[in-house]
Amino acid sequence: MCLLEGVLEWDERRIVCRAASHRDPANPLRVAGTLPAACGIEYGAQAMAVHGALLEPHGAPLGRGYLASVRSVKLHAARLDDVEGPLQVSAERLSGEDDHVLYAFSVAGDAGELVSGRATVVLDALRR
Repeated sequence: MCLLEGVLEWDERRIVCRAASHRDPANPLRVAGTLPAACGIEYGAQAMAVHGALLEPHGAPLGRGYLASVRSVKLHAARLDDVEGPLQVSAERLSGEDDHVLYAFSVAGDAGELVSGRATVVLDALRR
C-alpha cells in the first residue's frame, strides 16, 4: 500500500512528501467510508520509510523498518478525507543508531497541521 504521491524535498535529516490518497474512496485505511485522522500515523511512517530508502547508498539492498512505537501523537482533526487539497507529510530524523531511528512527523493540509507526533523505527539488524 503506497499512500504517498511524491517527494517534494529531502535532505539527510528531513523529508517532505505530498499525498492525495486521503480523498480516494478506495483508500484501504478508510473505516465506514471515512479516513480517521489517526491514519496520519501511517502517512508519516511511509514518509520515514521513503527517507530511509533515499539515505541508503545507491544499489544497496533495502532492509525493513518496523514501527515500534508512537508517542506524543496530537490529532488536530477528526478525519483526513474531508481535507480538500493535498496533504503535506513531513518527517524529521531526530536521532538514530544502527538498529533504531527516532523521527518527528506531521501531516498538514491547507488549513494547517492535522496530525503530529514522534515515532521509533526499529531497523532490520540482520541486513547490516
